[in-house]
Amino acid sequence: QVQLVESGGGLVQPGGSLRLSCAASGSIFSIDAMGWYRQAPGKARELVALIRSGGRTRYADSVKGRFTVSRPNARNTVYLEMNVLKPEDTAVYYCYAATTTTYWGQGTQVTVSS
Repeated sequence: QVQLVESGGGLVQPGGSLRLSCAASGSIFSIDAMGWYRQAPGKARELVALIRSGGRTRYADSVKGRFTVSRPNARNTVYLEMNVLKPEDTAVYYCYAATTTTYWGQGTQVTVSS
């Protein structure tokens, strides 16, 4: 079992930055990948970024060059550094961790608005 707790969401103006954090507890040594999905109102949940234990990353095309996912020393915390935020980045952001099962955090709201 893995438990995930997110923090760092909030309201930011267009062009601004936010950093999301997600702390994992439980069977963290079985985690293969961690990352972030998001879900905007009326839309399906979509992958934002993920990082595998070996350090390989994957990003949605819409966030490439603006967002950075990291998991220092492949330990129990994953971060999402978000820069040059746009109104279309507004969504609930969910942390996830993958072992043989996928685990989800409770979600944190990110609102980009002037």
